Amino acid sequence: MDDASPPKWHLAHTTWFFETFVLGAFDASYRPYHERFEYLFNSYYNGVGRPYPRARRGALSRPTVAEIYDYRKHVDESMRALLNAHDETIQDRVALGLHHEQQHQELLVTDLKYNLGNNPLLPAYREDLAGTPGASAKRFPMSFVEHRGGLAEIGAVEGFCFDNEKPRHPVLLQPFELADRLVTNGEYLEFVFDGGYRNPDLWLSEGWSRISNAAGAAGSDDVNGQLPVEARLAPLYWYRDGDSWHEYRLSGASTLNLDAPVVHVSYYEADAFARWRDCRLPTEQEWEIAATGLPVTGNFMDADVLHPLPIQCSLQRGAQHGETPGRLAQLFGDVWEWTSSPYVAYPGFRTLDGTLGEYNGKFMSNQMVLRGGSCATPPGHVRPSYRNFFYPGDKWQFSGIRLARDL
Repeated sequence: MDDASPPKWHLAHTTWFFETFVLGAFDASYRPYHERFEYLFNSYYNGVGRPYPRARRGALSRPTVAEIYDYRKHVDESMRALLNAHDETIQDRVALGLHHEQQHQELLVTDLKYNLGNNPLLPAYREDLAGTPGASAKRFPMSFVEHRGGLAEIGAVEGFCFDNEKPRHPVLLQPFELADRLVTNGEYLEFVFDGGYRNPDLWLSEGWSRISNAAGAAGSDDVNGQLPVEARLAPLYWYRDGDSWHEYRLSGASTLNLDAPVVHVSYYEADAFARWRDCRLPTEQEWEIAATGLPVTGNFMDADVLHPLPIQCSLQRGAQHGETPGRLAQLFGDVWEWTSSPYVAYPGFRTLDGTLGEYNGKFMSNQMVLRGGSCATPPGHVRPSYRNFFYPGDKWQFSGIRLARDL
């Protein structure tokens, strides 16, 4: 898939970022490690030069992984010398590079999962990942937490943030309520069994066209691992073996856990499911207001599970952090939560100066906002104001569903 890059490209690109935007900007004596790496490992910064075509990254047999580690060592040593010689004038640029690398730590995991999860052998990325609990006899019915709405402010407050989180500004919200937990595999399976993928009344026009055209082209409307991504009438990585449902995880093939949050769904699927439940997706403004003030704890990358966990685990973890029943759970970690908000600029938004202005602003078109982080997000990377964004048809990220309703 064009969107999935090989692991060594992520290793090289994050190195290139420091070489280009820190060493190249603040060390006049620095010379690039390799003259062609600027072309090979530039992602989309047209102000730097012409990037190597994204869809062809997987065809690069050279440089080798060993050569890329040598490249990283060279840049690390140069960065160390630069940091020792400079004061806080480069602090903001280095901080951006570190957070950029955290983003690629997550992308590396999601891209690995796509590459391995579409291999017919379904090989495990790691067999020593922490296990996920099996289905529980105790179910946790979904309830909704009310919010009065009114005039509020959203946007970054203090500390590091990306430019798309600013400026902080007022918003007017009507009364609403959010589901206290994420939608589960079991609930989504009910949608599948009820013909959710065959009911055009539930779908946005573009989403319906994508699934119906792709399924028709494949000659089947059934669910199996051999169909194109858009023709899989179920979340990505789900498959059937007889009457049993399974999914691919980074630990390998597994029986579908009905209590775990559904993951790897597109915006179109999330929106259709919400309509089927007589609900809707939250706006990003509603999500941020509801999340503000809550502890940013959850199932992140450091939990070493790399898969969403059932609500039981979140409630146990929340109790350890002083959370009380009746509050929103699973807001952070587990899955990125689709919102109904298009990815656009906040009022008064300004891009960063120079080429780094291409970091976020130029992507504010035809994408949707997701919030909260996932089980592949490095801890400490997200905050209530963090705005992730993907195209509405994307499924390979750890994206899931939280429901909302009007009051």
